[in-house]
Amino acid sequence: MASNQSTTPPPTLQRGKACLRCRKRKMRCDGSKPACQQCTRAKQPEGCHYDDGKGKTRTQLLRENIERLEQRIRELEDSEHTSQSITLHDPHHHRRSESSSSSLTGSPASTGFISHSPFPPSVNSSPQSSWIQGIPSPSPTPFKDIYHEEPQFTIELAQTLVDIFSSHRHQCLLGLHMGRLRESFTRPVMEQHHPVLTNAIFLWACYISRPGPLSTHESYYLSRTLDALTDALQYHNRLLDVIQASCLLSVYFLSNGRTLEGSYHANAAASLAIQCGLHGAMTNRSSVETTASISPFKLDPPKDAIEQGERILTFWQVFVLDRCWSVVLHKPVIIPDGSDGYPSIIMPWPQDMEEYVAGHIDDLHSFHSVRSFFERQVTNLRGGFSPVALRVKASALFERAHHLASTWDQPLATPSAFTDDFQTLEYMIARFIPTLIPVHQLDATVPDQKHTYIAIHTLAHAAMIHLYFPFGAEDPISYEKCLRAARFCVSIIKHIADSDYELLDPIIGPCWTCVVDTLIRELNMIESSWPLVSSSDVRSEIATMLYAMNNLSARFPLMGYSVAKVQKRLSGL
Repeated sequence: MASNQSTTPPPTLQRGKACLRCRKRKMRCDGSKPACQQCTRAKQPEGCHYDDGKGKTRTQLLRENIERLEQRIRELEDSEHTSQSITLHDPHHHRRSESSSSSLTGSPASTGFISHSPFPPSVNSSPQSSWIQGIPSPSPTPFKDIYHEEPQFTIELAQTLVDIFSSHRHQCLLGLHMGRLRESFTRPVMEQHHPVLTNAIFLWACYISRPGPLSTHESYYLSRTLDALTDALQYHNRLLDVIQASCLLSVYFLSNGRTLEGSYHANAAASLAIQCGLHGAMTNRSSVETTASISPFKLDPPKDAIEQGERILTFWQVFVLDRCWSVVLHKPVIIPDGSDGYPSIIMPWPQDMEEYVAGHIDDLHSFHSVRSFFERQVTNLRGGFSPVALRVKASALFERAHHLASTWDQPLATPSAFTDDFQTLEYMIARFIPTLIPVHQLDATVPDQKHTYIAIHTLAHAAMIHLYFPFGAEDPISYEKCLRAARFCVSIIKHIADSDYELLDPIIGPCWTCVVDTLIRELNMIESSWPLVSSSDVRSEIATMLYAMNNLSARFPLMGYSVAKVQKRLSGL
């Protein structure tokens, strides 16, 4: 009797009572709250949401917050409307009043609040009409104290903008603990992140809200971020905020086709990361160590595992930005890592933020992670399989393939050395791709992981295209491998829903351009061959790519230039 009881299956949940994640993955859910056993075992308790009709899901609540925020903004823009619930307060009013002089009488600070809209009238126009060209101009005074002179928004407004940005943070690999970031707005101003970072996050919140009303405030937040950048560089303890903000600015500019500004901020982030020693964050060392030099860059020791994790993730954020976009911008990388390079990257592979929260930091800080990856050393096998770590490896392969292919016909290149490097890299890419979740299983993963793996697969196969493309004209094997990689990228698009495009990594756009170049070469080959062969299949593949590129260009204007060039090339065929 007892035996029969032990084999009794758990009661089946009523239809519609399972969590959203289990429903999507078609898994048995036990209905436990706040997180079911399936989500708990998968280390995704925060992704366990129920839609049982009795309460609202996190997505529904976020949508309502966005609608409410947009309504508040419309109220702010109405000159005849005044709402005390969104009044801006100067956090330093009491401090100033204690030591005030007559010169403060009648100023906004002397009243204790600012009743006018936080958005200047000029930002109601299209963002493009007021974009700032080039790097920010210096302040009229040597230093502008952003902390004391900038108006502060309400906690509710700041946290809502962070919530909007949160689901898009993987597009720029921002390695911040979102819970701590939201909580930080409740602290005194000097204990918060510097405005350069918070305004950069608010800028992204507006950017990803296009074409909604919130997007009309991009130019306002862009101006505030650039102004705060000069101020932030005065503070030794704000370097991490500067680096993270520079990365956000760079991806913002690059995504919008403003490549000069994007390159500028990417280079600045990479240079600062090396100068303050982020490449050796686990060893707490700086690259500036000589007694004859002034070294303001060395970071203070991290306070806990989460702060240590944020530093590790920030370095890899900079690394990915440097590696991927150096290919697109045709510029040398800023962060070197050769056997004789200076400095050398001595870092653990990045992990998911949940691992750092749990205190599970990879302590293998004494090995050269990127170098060991390419040299196929055993130490590389001891970690580096989180989605963000695989994203880093795919970026490294992408840049290495482009660099190697671009040097094959240089006069000083040694044929034997090039052949060895080529075969090694070919082996690395071929070994890397099978470690990824298969494309046909992507629909069963949680959204964040799905979008990350789409980028990883695309980068890995784009690396194959870069590696083989120069040799395709003369070598049939290289031609076939290049074409096979391009067609794999086409197959990935079949798993991208329309709602996914706004969450894709912007680097996918330039990768798709390489894919289309390969397919157009195949189309030319087919239509110039004899006897005649049908080109309908390859034309269908090109049409699929153009559909995806057009969808992406609606989010990232950079892609629009590539689409126009491809269509012009096709019109001549």
